[in-house]
Amino acid sequence: MSETGSRLRRLECRACCSEFDPDRAVGTCPTCGHTLLARYDLEEFDGRAWRASWPGRDASLWRFRELLPVRRSESITTLGEGGSPVLPLGSVADAPGVELWIKDDGGLPTGSFKARGMAVAISRARELGLSDLFVPSAGNAGLALAAYAARAGLRARIYLPQRTPSSVRSGCAAYGAAVTEVPGTIREAGEFARRTEKGRGSFDLSTMREPYRVEGKKTMGLEIFDAMFPDRFPDAIVYPTGGGTGLVGMAKAFAELRALGLLERAPRLLAVQPAGCAPVVRALRDGAAAATPWAEPSTIAPGLLVPAPFASERTLEAVRMSGGGGIVVSDHEILAAMRSLGSRHGVSASPEAAAPYAALAGLYHDRLIRDGERVLLYGTGTGLAFSIDELARQLSPA
Repeated sequence: MSETGSRLRRLECRACCSEFDPDRAVGTCPTCGHTLLARYDLEEFDGRAWRASWPGRDASLWRFRELLPVRRSESITTLGEGGSPVLPLGSVADAPGVELWIKDDGGLPTGSFKARGMAVAISRARELGLSDLFVPSAGNAGLALAAYAARAGLRARIYLPQRTPSSVRSGCAAYGAAVTEVPGTIREAGEFARRTEKGRGSFDLSTMREPYRVEGKKTMGLEIFDAMFPDRFPDAIVYPTGGGTGLVGMAKAFAELRALGLLERAPRLLAVQPAGCAPVVRALRDGAAAATPWAEPSTIAPGLLVPAPFASERTLEAVRMSGGGGIVVSDHEILAAMRSLGSRHGVSASPEAAAPYAALAGLYHDRLIRDGERVLLYGTGTGLAFSIDELARQLSPA
């Protein structure tokens, strides 16, 4: 067992069933190029004793350290991430009889849930001796990588679509990262980044292209379990979906809790995407095994502007195995949801974080959520960096 107690055993590819040594720095599966997931030794692990230890630990996500991949405490790179609040919203007219809650990650370091994945990925990169990192990002992931790389003393390069808000570009630069702007969407930024970085010996921290951001996102599910089980545990979780790592991470958390005998029933996972870029929801509705690229993507929610999510098979699998589904919302509905969350509930929400609230009427109409159920909306980031008036101008006819 490691000094942190981490029970990390191997990396596994679900696509080709290959297994790899986790102490080797690896991105995607060397055999087939698909996503690798971390697997843990759970067979002789006392899950109930583990859960009983949580209240006496630091409130950060590292209190779940036995099911996180970092083996040495000295490798942990933290800015105090995790432990975000779960807040009641009561009921709303769009979903009568549904008990609503929101988990608000807007107060995490760098203002979003991306702090979870990057904290774990950077800590593991540090442990594996990596020093030169890059990521294509629509915004929040770039900010998180820049901040955590600075904390760890590692080099970071961020590739941003040109339409990224200037506050993100300046924020990444303020953390000391090198920033490159690329025409197009996150898809083009990723393609340019990988061409540019080829041969440099740098490590790609893109969504689903390395094993450990999923592990950080897994803590979303662990924290929901910690805060709400058993009496307030949700029937469904509504999640704004771009790259889909959060859905994969939460599904992984609930599967591991079931393996430990701590959970019998996992919540349904419901993916929300904007009408102008919804490849995952389209694949869910079509019964497709993988998402196909979305033509002419457009939305006011930069983190959801992911026209061709990598390893979408894993995201679709997570949703389908939970008995969940997906829905689209318009940019006008997202904007209205941002206003409502702020003025009615006191919650500052980015466009991405407002998307689940915007989806309530459609989810209720389609019976993806029902009267008498408890439903958790996942608020992925703060809206403080966004001007609602400016977003409204973007939606106004020229």
